[in-house]
Amino acid sequence: MKKIVTSWLVLVLALLTFSAIAQNGVIRGSIYDERSGEPLFGVAVSVVGTQLGAVTDFDGDFELQLAPGTYTLQASFISFNTLVLEGVQVTDGQVTILDNLKLTEFTSDLETVTISAEAIRSTEAALMTVKRNAAQLMDGISAAAFRQMGDGDAASAIKRVTGVSIEGGKYVYIRGLGDRYTKTILNGVDIPGLDPDRNTIQMDIFPTNIIDNIVVSKSFTSNLPADFTGGVVDIETKDFPEEKTMRFSLSGGFNPSMHFKSNFLRAGRSSTDFLGFDNGYREIPTKGISDIPQYAEVVGNPGGERGQLYQRILRDFNPEFGGRTERNLMNMGMGFSLGNQLAIGSHKLGYNVALTYKNSSEFFQNAEYNLYAKPRENNVTELEPLERSRGSFGVNNVLLGGMFGLAYKTDQSKYRLNLIRLQNGESKVGVFDFENTNLGAVFEADQYNIEYSERSLTSLMINGAHFLTGGKWEVNWKVSPTLSTMDDPDVRVLRFRRPNQTISSEVGLPQRIWRSLEEQNLVGKVDLTNSHLLFGNQAKLRFGTSYVYKDRDFLINDFQFSTGNTVFTGDPNEVLREENLFSASNRNGVRYSPLFIPSNPNSFQANLTNLGVYVHSEFSPIPKLKAIVGVRAEKYDQYYTGSNQTQTIVFVNERVLNDLDLFPTINLINSLQENQNVRLSFSRTIARPSFKEMSFAEILDPITGRTFIGGLFPETTNGGTEVLWNGQLEATRINNFDLRWEKFMPAGQLLSVSAFYKTFDKPIEMVQFLSDPGAFQPRNVGNGTVAGVELEIRRSLAFVAPKLENLFFSFNGTLTESRIQMSASELRSRQLTAREGQQIASYRDMAGQAPYIINTGISFNDFVAGLEAGVFYNVQGSTLNYIGFGNRTDTYTVPFHSVNISVNKTFGKDERMQTGLNIQNLLNQSRQEVFRSYRAADQLFSSLNPGTLINFSLSYAL
Repeated sequence: MKKIVTSWLVLVLALLTFSAIAQNGVIRGSIYDERSGEPLFGVAVSVVGTQLGAVTDFDGDFELQLAPGTYTLQASFISFNTLVLEGVQVTDGQVTILDNLKLTEFTSDLETVTISAEAIRSTEAALMTVKRNAAQLMDGISAAAFRQMGDGDAASAIKRVTGVSIEGGKYVYIRGLGDRYTKTILNGVDIPGLDPDRNTIQMDIFPTNIIDNIVVSKSFTSNLPADFTGGVVDIETKDFPEEKTMRFSLSGGFNPSMHFKSNFLRAGRSSTDFLGFDNGYREIPTKGISDIPQYAEVVGNPGGERGQLYQRILRDFNPEFGGRTERNLMNMGMGFSLGNQLAIGSHKLGYNVALTYKNSSEFFQNAEYNLYAKPRENNVTELEPLERSRGSFGVNNVLLGGMFGLAYKTDQSKYRLNLIRLQNGESKVGVFDFENTNLGAVFEADQYNIEYSERSLTSLMINGAHFLTGGKWEVNWKVSPTLSTMDDPDVRVLRFRRPNQTISSEVGLPQRIWRSLEEQNLVGKVDLTNSHLLFGNQAKLRFGTSYVYKDRDFLINDFQFSTGNTVFTGDPNEVLREENLFSASNRNGVRYSPLFIPSNPNSFQANLTNLGVYVHSEFSPIPKLKAIVGVRAEKYDQYYTGSNQTQTIVFVNERVLNDLDLFPTINLINSLQENQNVRLSFSRTIARPSFKEMSFAEILDPITGRTFIGGLFPETTNGGTEVLWNGQLEATRINNFDLRWEKFMPAGQLLSVSAFYKTFDKPIEMVQFLSDPGAFQPRNVGNGTVAGVELEIRRSLAFVAPKLENLFFSFNGTLTESRIQMSASELRSRQLTAREGQQIASYRDMAGQAPYIINTGISFNDFVAGLEAGVFYNVQGSTLNYIGFGNRTDTYTVPFHSVNISVNKTFGKDERMQTGLNIQNLLNQSRQEVFRSYRAADQLFSSLNPGTLINFSLSYAL
């Protein structure tokens, strides 16, 4: 009986204890230094009238568990004014978040600052403080803004950052400079994207509820990688979510000109295409065969062993060469994310999980891809066509992604693990009318295209941060291996000459192409920071090292099909029918020729190493002046194994780049007032060629008919006597000068005026290959300069009338003037093909640099009501794209006037539901590039109409 009573007492006490715990709520907050924007370590946070309290850790975070009620908190720290927070409400089982608490340095006339809890939940306060005190020119957007504006992914969020534009809804460009001069990193570490030849990763794969903030650095400091010029985008993921979140999201998109079309073009697909990968349906017929038989060795004996193998391979090619029409659906997407932090004794464990799935389609009708050239007669100015292609193609794109993050925090250290897995599959099917007038071969043809591209990315990052001797020393280390793959299985191209529907080498023989790429990356970093006093002020010395290793295997297997004397009716799917194939009874039938035998310039292996070390110091030599002085050294080596088409040049692990560079940087910040800065900076950076550019590869884009030719391939003319390009591709070295005045105002308002000047030593640009129409090659051109001014405004219209305080006007405008001093060969080619009366200067525009960019809009932000809406306009001036050579003229982009509307609303209990509506390209503009020449009418190089896309989204947090 005694045991029973004792057991019941223990059970009752346990239930009472659990009940008491369950009735508690949690207060979590972060405290920063108002002046520097950095987290404060060791701030005492107490509950007024009680003995309860907490101390901030090295991230400035604190946590209190309290019974439901209303409390007053007090935060105190030596040499800082005490902060008192009144009216902090604690709810049973809920988490109360106190964002961006800031302590000001002690002053004799102000010892205590008292504010209400509601006043501290500002949107961008902490990030604005960091921006105001940052060592480099920077912009950004925080997690608090994500919550209030309802942005679903990083691409939607970052487009709000001044000076940033989004290309294709995915990729970030900064200050009008293209992908070569923009870089994306994740948690401070290089990460390749689904397209390994890009510096920037797809931004739309990151849901905003796992992101802490996105920081855009527009100037260089030595702790950053040196291979950027326009800017570097750092996506910082959450390690410890403020509260438990579980969110489901649905999204859709409807384009009236593209969706629910009965004539949408498709081809046969595998049962796993909807998951973003092929299950073997498009497998190459020669898989596992090391010695592939060719027609020449089997034609005399088709019944022999080699002949039988040849015929088996021929029959294993998928006979489909043309697509079919069927109705397509609208875009759709789904997402799920989960995050929380748990207490393990006195330590913390945080986790984030995110899954995303997107399935979209595009149907481009009346697409054009053309080639024009200058006539031979120099008294004729109008351009003449070489090739013209007009038609339609359908695109289906699937993205499946997953992210997992885990973080563990002790009293002095923090450890993080982030895993990302992305899978992407994209199919294209097209039908075009093709006309050729080049080299006297005049014909018209029906062209059929089928493509499938499969890409995957697996990335793991492990890092640790350690705070020693009371925070005076900080040690950070990071290790990140990544595996990227890209496969284009069974790319198909076929042309029938009109009107007799014949196939010949003149119109181009049918082709089947298998491409594969595998790239391994390993990144390691160690950074050390020492906080100390210098000139009587707080200073920091930072130094560290980084190591990058990349290895790429690339292969193209290309087959052509000679059709013999076979007669066709014009059905693209009849070419490889059994009765048309080469056999013992039909020796003049269709046969294949493996173009990669005996030598294959499109098979190469490349690797690189980049060892970097840096040091920089942040100090204040005199009051109101902050200096950041540093230098970075990088030892970069790139190796190549491969050959050209004729085997006259063979590299076996040949070192094709061998650079040791110093990258100095000086940043000076003069604080005119507490909210005003004048910044002056100088830095040296670099832009290096990619693996693909530093190769002999020749890569065809079948839809456009254009060919990429690697930069190692030399080009000569006049019987080989005149060298147009020597095949010696080099890195571009850039000097950057920046001057900015900036004023920060409440509610995220900003006014800044900037001027910048950049010099480019041997910039890399895409040049038209003279001996092969429609081919383009990366080459070093003459030295160049870019000078520009930038105006940034974000202003509430409250100055017009107080009732307009929630209405904001934003403007970011950039004017630039760029010029390249042409090389001797380029200048000579332009002079030889000049039109009558045309004067050829030794300078031209720089490729890829827009002469002007305008981003502007009016938005309404009511954070209390959870409503954000806006109308935004973007345009980029006509920009030189491809460089003309000889009789090939330059191509320019046509300004694309983009008008977008967005509306986001949060509602429901605790604002758990978010809805969004976004309309893109309201003016229904086409994206066009044109050939441009002296006194000639512009001629279309390419034209695509993306239509008007209406996106909508719905998400709910449990």
